[in-house]
Order: sequence, then C-alpha cells, then structure tokens
Amino acid sequence: MTKSNERKLTIARAMAEATAQEMRLDPSVFVMGEDIAALGGVYGNTRGLLEEFGPERIRDTPISETAFIGAAVGAAQDGMRPVVELMFVDFFGVCFDAIYNLMAKNIYFSGGNLKVPMVLMTSTGGGYSDGGQHSQCLYGTFAHLPGMKVVAPSNAYDAKGLMTAAMRDDSPVVYMYHKGLQGMGWLGTEPAATVHVPEESYTLEIGKAKVVRQGKDVTIVSLGMGVHNALKAAKKLEADGVSAEVVDLVSLVPLDRDTIRASVAKTGRLIVVDEDYQSYGVSGEVIASVTEHDISVLKAAPKRVAFPDVPIPFARVMEQHCLPNPDKIVAAWRDMSAMQPA
Repeated sequence: MTKSNERKLTIARAMAEATAQEMRLDPSVFVMGEDIAALGGVYGNTRGLLEEFGPERIRDTPISETAFIGAAVGAAQDGMRPVVELMFVDFFGVCFDAIYNLMAKNIYFSGGNLKVPMVLMTSTGGGYSDGGQHSQCLYGTFAHLPGMKVVAPSNAYDAKGLMTAAMRDDSPVVYMYHKGLQGMGWLGTEPAATVHVPEESYTLEIGKAKVVRQGKDVTIVSLGMGVHNALKAAKKLEADGVSAEVVDLVSLVPLDRDTIRASVAKTGRLIVVDEDYQSYGVSGEVIASVTEHDISVLKAAPKRVAFPDVPIPFARVMEQHCLPNPDKIVAAWRDMSAMQPA
C-alpha cells in the first residue's frame, strides 16, 4: 500500500538531490566532468545543479579525463571535496594513472598526511547495444586495487545515502551507477530502482550489505542491476517451492563478508550474480569469502551467473545472450540441485 507521504525518485534524481544538499552545507564541494553542467549529465545525475550553484562549482570540462581527474586529486589534497564524473567506466584506460597512481595511493604515499576526499562517479552496464567500449561494469577491476572505496547502489534510496556518505568521506570513493537503473527512459530503466527517498539528507554506511529478501534454501548475492535479476529469479523459484534469500552487496570495498557468510550459513547454498566478467572478479571473491571461512556450511558447490569472458557484443541478440538474467539464475539453482546428494 502506498503511503500518502511517499516520494519516489529515480536514482539520477536521488544523486542530484544528495549533491545539492551537500553543496549547500559544504562550500568545498564542487562537481567536474563532461556535460555535467548545461546538459545536467548524460544520465541526469547533475541536472539542476548549474542553475543553483553556477559554473564555478558545476564545471563542464574538455574531453580530457586525465586532466580533470588529476586536477580533482590536487583539489582534494588542498582541502576541497570534488565530485568528478567519468562518463563511462570503460574510459578508465585513458586516465588510469590519475585514478590509481594518484587518487588511490596518495594517502598511503604521504604516510597519512594528505587526505583525498573525492568522489569518482561513473556509469556501468550494458543491455542497450552500445558496444564493448561503453557497456562494461568493471566492478572487479576497481575493487581489486587498494586505496579506494567502491559502492554500487541498486535503488534510489541507497543511491542518495551512498552519495552523501561518499562526499563526506576522507578517502576516495568510486561511485558506480548502472545506466539501466538511472531512470532514463531511453535506456529501458528497471522500475523497481525508483523507490521512496526521504527529503532530508541522510547517509548509508559504506561497507554494509543488505538482505533484501529473506529465504532459507539458497542465498543469491549480487549488486546493482543484478539485485533486480536476483529478486525476479527468487519469485520464479518461489513458484517451485524454493525459498531464496537475496543479498545486495551495496558496497564492494569494504566488502561485508559477515552478512554474506551469515546468509550462506543459514541456507547452505550460494549463487553469485555479476554483470562484470566471470573470471577474476566479484563472483569469485564472494565465493572465496565463504569457502575460505567455513566450507562445511555448504550443502552444494557454489554457482556463478556472470558475463562470459568475451568483449561485450554490439548486436542486441548477442549481448542479451551474454547478460545475466533471472532465467539463468533459476537454471543455476536447478544445476545445483541436480548435483546434490539424494
């Protein structure tokens, strides 16, 4: 039942609202990136900010990611709190020195004498035929590298709280938002990502996962768009009498291993869903977090549902064939069940 005071926002609007509220409170916060000012961001997450805060604090930049991310690192070390947008996470290759040899490492290199309080927000995900250089997730790439916190919201409530928390953090935070959850109609937005968001400012703890659906037979762990696929799969499994628990990671760094382990200890079975590439990524890390801790809790070998280790196809039918979906999660459960001892 809808509450009379319920106020639903898209993730894009939630991000913009969090940024505006923090900018009103803290004059050291400013935003830089390509098309984030006059256009309001390709995905709408800075819409309306230029009108309120002006071009000094909402800065359109040239197409030079190395330059403006490097400038943001310097500004952060000098006492500002920049928010910068890397329009597509796939573009990290042209500016990785600024991200990983500057942004991520300078707190350590300075012996803790410097802080780097900046947010690097970037879009992830495919499903709309934009080719292999615009459709990756690369969660594992960023989570693998020490020095950066990494978050990935699956809904607008979490998006606002994570954005506020990220802007207040003294460490660099990589804020990875999935294009298919932003609320941009032309991208085919997932409706369940648009949820009630309080008007007041609030934070969400970075490093804390959420159990978004209770269950007793199998744990499905995911993040971003994968959470919605997991919830849809759980409904399908429920029709077959299977009770699935769904864990939304919310944060990759820090990774809430305790919540994952507690859920799997209850259900005895684990499926990990990840739109990133299967090998060397989040799915393997989640499984290792359980098996290295206590393999005896598992009643069956864990399963992964992830993107195969191939460049993301441009052709829609091929891309959709590769992407995780609810049916693949259900199939993973059936394979798992078939291999269990009678």
